[in-house]
Amino acid sequence: MKIARHAFLALTIAVVAAAAAHMGSTVRAADVCDRDCLRGFITRYLEAMVSHTPGGLPVSPTMRFTEDTVDMKLGEGLWKQASRIRPYRLDILDVAQGVAASQVVVEEAGMPVMLMLRLKVADMKITEVETQVTRNQKEGAIFAIEDLKSPNAAMTAPVDPAKRASRAEAIRLAEFYPAGLEVGSFVAVNAPFAADAYRFENGRLMAGKGCAFRPPSCEDIKGQEITKHPGLSYRVVAVDEELGITLLRMNFGPAAGRYGEGNGLMVWEAFKVYGGEIHGVEAFMKVMPVAAPSGWDADVRHPKH
Repeated sequence: MKIARHAFLALTIAVVAAAAAHMGSTVRAADVCDRDCLRGFITRYLEAMVSHTPGGLPVSPTMRFTEDTVDMKLGEGLWKQASRIRPYRLDILDVAQGVAASQVVVEEAGMPVMLMLRLKVADMKITEVETQVTRNQKEGAIFAIEDLKSPNAAMTAPVDPAKRASRAEAIRLAEFYPAGLEVGSFVAVNAPFAADAYRFENGRLMAGKGCAFRPPSCEDIKGQEITKHPGLSYRVVAVDEELGITLLRMNFGPAAGRYGEGNGLMVWEAFKVYGGEIHGVEAFMKVMPVAAPSGWDADVRHPKH
């Protein structure tokens, strides 16, 4: 009888321990915001913005929100007159960092604008909101917003796991781009562009087959003539491992008065990288004071190649 009781007790303890372990793993899994969860936060944010209900969002007590580098309260800026979300939306989801970013076209008082959105999610709450809004050609230098009807299939297609880059490699590949811009040549840094690589800027195809910038030379993105950008800096924002997208925010630096005295381009570039190559570049950009800090740039890097 003693042996039976001891065996029963041991079995009970084992069952309880196993159940506790399962519950613990379930709780931990539930605490992780996966791709669907991060995408859901973007959707909730956009829906709250067009319905003008910031109070309905799950935000942390210390949540910080900026639009065009200026600290604001949720409900201000674009929120005031946002009226509709158009179909163009490219989500870049970094589960490891809890970052949900999106290039999306929003209507403000009925007029289309380009919104770059970055959310930081922790403990199922939004802790950071960083946005950039481009409303017209003067603000964007390029503004082919009516061409932004739906995201490019090349960007949204998942990458074959056998061809996916590690996070470190995905960042390294994207970093060839700012390195080339700094010296004014992608050839000089031997940037690893795929043969069919392309680049969109604010909706306009600026490099690749069918490009609009000095054709036909622009069809070769690597050999294309580009301006030198001394003083360029950038920040790695997100790495979407499933889609093979690395997102950088770049300050192109002084532009010799090209965009007005003291101004430069602030560019959010999404790089499609896999198989050791850069396959596509899609950018949302805005002309802004070049010396204005974004407020989030603690990890700014300079080109290293």
